[in-house]
Amino acid sequence: MRGFLGLGSNVGERLENLRAARDALDERGARVVACSNVYETEPQGEVTDQPDFLNACVEVETDLRAEQMLDLCKAVEHALGRDPSGGRHGPRAIDVDLLLLGGLEHHSDRLTLPHRDVLARRFVLVPLLELDPDLALPDGRRLDEALERVEGQRVEVRGSL
Repeated sequence: MRGFLGLGSNVGERLENLRAARDALDERGARVVACSNVYETEPQGEVTDQPDFLNACVEVETDLRAEQMLDLCKAVEHALGRDPSGGRHGPRAIDVDLLLLGGLEHHSDRLTLPHRDVLARRFVLVPLLELDPDLALPDGRRLDEALERVEGQRVEVRGSL
């Protein structure tokens, strides 16, 4: 199944953290088939007084189901030093978010697919659309149409993953 993951880091060696997450995903059951560029972005959410993030998206192929993919994302975060007791939107060495998985819509206490912020975050939309300019949510909403609604969020390309 085709999936898309968002990677983010704003603590330590940010680019190395993203690359380590990409490699760990590839080694653990989510074969990375494409990577977006890396973008520097300002913090979003409740905690904005923190360093800028580096963000990227990866396209994966996997046989894992939604909850298994979430477990994989959390295992990669843990292996790379993310403290699970840290705040939801606070500084972090690595963040691995499951954004889309096939055409699946999924709702549980642990996971919502598509990711609830996919249409509200420019740092997610820009790299996703780089990977697939025609990408749409399972309900048919096109991601490129959401881009103009998040125009004010700073997203600057910084290189390759």
